[in-house]
Amino acid sequence: MVRITEDMVRRRAEHNNCEIFSLEELSLHQQDIERLEHLDRWCRELRILYLQNNVIPRIENVSRLKKLEYLNLALNNIEIIENLQGCESLQKLDLTVNFVWCVSSVASLRANTHLKELFLLGNPCASYHGYRQYVIATLPQLQSLDGEPIRRAERIRALSLEQLRKSVLDQEAEQRQKREREKREARDHGSDDRSPACEAERLEREREFWETPCDFSPESRLEAHRHLEEKRRQCNSDRGKSPKKTRSLIADDGRMLNVNEPKLNFTLTEDEESNSIQLDLHVYRHLDTSLMEVDVQPTYLRVAVKGKVFQLVLPAEVKTDSSTAQRSQTTGHLLITMPKAHGEIKPKKLPERKPLLSHSNLPSKENSRQWLEVDSSRGLCVDLTNIVADTLPASLLPRKPQEVPVSKDFVDNSEVPPLI
Repeated sequence: MVRITEDMVRRRAEHNNCEIFSLEELSLHQQDIERLEHLDRWCRELRILYLQNNVIPRIENVSRLKKLEYLNLALNNIEIIENLQGCESLQKLDLTVNFVWCVSSVASLRANTHLKELFLLGNPCASYHGYRQYVIATLPQLQSLDGEPIRRAERIRALSLEQLRKSVLDQEAEQRQKREREKREARDHGSDDRSPACEAERLEREREFWETPCDFSPESRLEAHRHLEEKRRQCNSDRGKSPKKTRSLIADDGRMLNVNEPKLNFTLTEDEESNSIQLDLHVYRHLDTSLMEVDVQPTYLRVAVKGKVFQLVLPAEVKTDSSTAQRSQTTGHLLITMPKAHGEIKPKKLPERKPLLSHSNLPSKENSRQWLEVDSSRGLCVDLTNIVADTLPASLLPRKPQEVPVSKDFVDNSEVPPLI
């Protein structure tokens, strides 16, 4: 039996900082609750309350919710409408698909003067002849019944049908007798011994339970609910007995196995120049680096990603102390570089450079442009101090400025100051 607890209510009050004394909306649907309790003391400020799809048999412990405006009790085991007189602000009541056979109990809603909408679809009373007219005549404050608005002419006609009222009450009396018979049959059925002696008998009882037709009643719904709960509990207990099988990382003969539990793509390459092995593991881009653990061994590599193991056997023995792991900031990939334990590290080849001019071979008349090589042993820096020869051809020497001849008409005036 599931009871309403304070912890349950607080978990559903996260939008209100888990405070229940000032909670205005609460949803407790599909929780297999079998009794409505405590809410009138813990949540006095409630305005909206969802309790659909449970097994609540009776409306109770809500009379102190003065501010409650909407109460949803659809898909429960309620038979009588009661104990709602204290909900002064109630505007909408949903009792869809319950077992309300006592249609005269709607008279208890007369005290709820603000009630505008009422839903009784799927209840036994909704099949009575003259049910709608009876409810409209009993609750003059209603504006909508079962989702259909109440017209003025319909309200006037319902008030004048006194004979129809007597017919509805007679149908209610017949339904009451039927309910008493169903209760007796449920008590007799519950007294049988239902404990199976073996697995075959248990399966036979299971098949019989679901294939045998039964009346649609609160007892049958509660029995089905408890049957499913017992089956769920049994499945959980069986699951606890057989723990989940862990994946083996080592074969029976001691060999390390290749395992990829997180199902990540990867690229394994060998760099001959640096004599190392590189693994590019395509880790999720937004995964936090703290959720990964790298373990490099001489013959294999193991990476744990959120508890899931990625293990790879290496093609050669590597140096664990010199191995490095780097994370890309753009792609999120994990690059692991592992130097090989054996082998020769080859020097890197220098990139080819364009030849430069040398002073020992300057351009001549026969070959105006000629490229010369530079000694590569001197490095990449070129010495430019001796690039110019001691004696250069006249064509390459700088030209002296030529003197402009004096004009014949030039007159040297002594009074004019010389140019500086």
